[in-house]
Amino acid sequence: MMNTSIHDGTGDSMSGHRNPLPAAVKICGLQDVEVLKSMINLPVDYIGVVFAKSRRRIKPEQAAALRTVLFEWSAYERPKLAGVFVNPTLEELEHIMEVAHLDVIQLHGQETAEFCQQVKQRWNAKVFKAFSFPKDETGPEADDAAIRALDAYDKFVDAILLDTYDPLYGGGSGKTFAWERIPAYADWVNSHGISLFVAGGLQPDNVQQLIQTYAPFGVDVSSGVETEGVKDIAKITAFVERVKQA
Repeated sequence: MMNTSIHDGTGDSMSGHRNPLPAAVKICGLQDVEVLKSMINLPVDYIGVVFAKSRRRIKPEQAAALRTVLFEWSAYERPKLAGVFVNPTLEELEHIMEVAHLDVIQLHGQETAEFCQQVKQRWNAKVFKAFSFPKDETGPEADDAAIRALDAYDKFVDAILLDTYDPLYGGGSGKTFAWERIPAYADWVNSHGISLFVAGGLQPDNVQQLIQTYAPFGVDVSSGVETEGVKDIAKITAFVERVKQA
């Protein structure tokens, strides 16, 4: 069954408390309509499209074409369309929202809480804010400072996404970060009624371990379900099945 608690439109639908249902799945970096059509029988919660600098970057018109496929989904609730941005302007978002009608605006750069507030007030879309960690960075001091900074984002974001930092693109590195850092952020989202998603190096072979150990609300994957840089339906299917069985 698809994770419906994030879709029901109520004030508690994005609650950060431990999720009794299977974790939400976000498959990111979709570019091809035919690949998306091959996924319509899978219980996927979010489809991600990239508008930031990336080899997976697409145009708003391509995103609009992908969106039409979501209404063919066999599950009773279609996946939500999430657009990934790095430090966009409001004008850029305006154009893309007019064309692609995103359900989620995911901000993956150094966007301020004030910017997130503007986005939240301007469009009828969920706002996800990503925070990326250097692969080898550890230590409670770094987390304490980062978590204190999160307080400014309360009420302006619907979810926090933890990812591994990539010096070129910000995220999407295909590498894991130190998962032992997750609980401190989980405590923060739980106390603020915000959902926690985890990305960074996830693949069919490690996603169950992540979910069983840390119970994030959702998981986000891109390169972990690709073969030679192309989305692989067999890997996507395996990933989704293992998430929903965890």
